[in-house]
Amino acid sequence: MKKEIKALQRIALLGSTGSIGEQTLEVARAYPDLFEITTLTANNSWEKLVKQAIEFQPDSVVIANKSHYMSVKEALKNTDIKIYAGQESLEQIVANENIDTVVSALVGFAGLFPTVSGVKHGKKIALANKESLVVAGETVMALAKIHGSAILPVDSEHSAIFQSLVGEQSAIEKIILTASGGPFRSWEKEAIYHATTAQALNHPNWVMGRKITIDSASLMNKGLEVIEAKWLFDLQPSQIEVTVHPSSIIHSMVQFEDGAVKAQLGAPDMKLPIQYALTYPTRMPMAKDNRLDFSKGINMEFSAPDINKFPCLGIAYEAMKMGGTTPCVMNAANEVAVEAFLQEKIEFGMIPQIIENCINKINCVSSPSLEDYTLADTEARKYAQSIIK
Repeated sequence: MKKEIKALQRIALLGSTGSIGEQTLEVARAYPDLFEITTLTANNSWEKLVKQAIEFQPDSVVIANKSHYMSVKEALKNTDIKIYAGQESLEQIVANENIDTVVSALVGFAGLFPTVSGVKHGKKIALANKESLVVAGETVMALAKIHGSAILPVDSEHSAIFQSLVGEQSAIEKIILTASGGPFRSWEKEAIYHATTAQALNHPNWVMGRKITIDSASLMNKGLEVIEAKWLFDLQPSQIEVTVHPSSIIHSMVQFEDGAVKAQLGAPDMKLPIQYALTYPTRMPMAKDNRLDFSKGINMEFSAPDINKFPCLGIAYEAMKMGGTTPCVMNAANEVAVEAFLQEKIEFGMIPQIIENCINKINCVSSPSLEDYTLADTEARKYAQSIIK
């Protein structure tokens, strides 16, 4: 029997102008009776933010870069929409009583404190900002338990694990996160080192933002997902495996103690995990252009990732085992290095070198506070930038 969702869900969409944000709005358009967009936020893309605000008429918008505040204010002067600016406004806005769900689609460390604020106020979190758990997973999950905040994954891999666990009461033996291998899967190590920005941005399966696309090319994105999975599903590092699956049909798998493996399959379409996070435990219909056609054959090729060619994945595993502020340092160094690569200041192969240098240089705080994470992030960024200069 088909279930129906009757309660209107009021959503604060953090990072509405990015890839995940725009696809979240597509889901909201499909179900206007189920989802009300109450808040939209952006960092620099103020014109796109204004266009979205005019369409969805939210209660408020936040432009994190204060230099764009007057442009947004002028563009929306004939509306009743409240306009705020600054990073601190992102943290404050999610506390509003007219918000049920926070879709955290911000990129990088910038998503940590708004996500934490949503958790502290007991909001449902549809989490696409994996860095929140990479940087401060232990803290975020502890706060979620204290404040009764449900954290539902939006990343396709973690959504696949989550979907595979629904209804299960048996212990997990391990999870298997699938990776496409990115554009350099079949390349030699030397060629990967000297890859261009255009080559790294040419992902074979997914259409994503620039930063996450570069992370996918280096397999750092998979490394971040490994750490995120540890906290989301309360696992040990030895229980998390990565396999290269070029067709991206199986999004991830769970192996149970009896040896049985459950997997979630689907076309490479982020709208499915976004919608599932918003409508869980109910599945709602989606357009049929994202269906798999098994009659045409499905590629089920798998192989182990090559850590020698893609050292970022190995670095992430080591950072996870070290714990404390080490994953935070790793993430900060990666963000700086990726941005430098996108600006063509460094070669692609220098990204893992910069990250390793930062981890080796900066002391690890084993039981960090939120302030310690901020200090570690700042120190790592400064050191990474000094290496690049």
